[in-house]
Amino acid sequence: MEKTYNPQDIEQPLYEHWEKQGYFKPNGDESQESFCIMIPPPNVTGSLHMGHAFQQTIMDTMIRYQRMQGKKHPVAGRYRPRRYRYPDGG
Repeated sequence: MEKTYNPQDIEQPLYEHWEKQGYFKPNGDESQESFCIMIPPPNVTGSLHMGHAFQQTIMDTMIRYQRMQGKKHPVAGRYRPRRYRYPDGG
């Protein structure tokens, strides 16, 4: 066992498997219930703090859980300041 954790050794094969299986791609099935989470605007001071990381972690966990339940959501863990459009226009 390695003395230090090397994330590439563990996470890269898992991520490649997830990519091959299409876990990050919406399937366009309109019968699926959708799930949306609002990302609040930055705070007034503009200074990041641990609360931001905590909030992002909670939102990421909620999104991943809902996707595992079969609900539509663009991509877990990839937040962008723009509206995401599904490839099928949904």
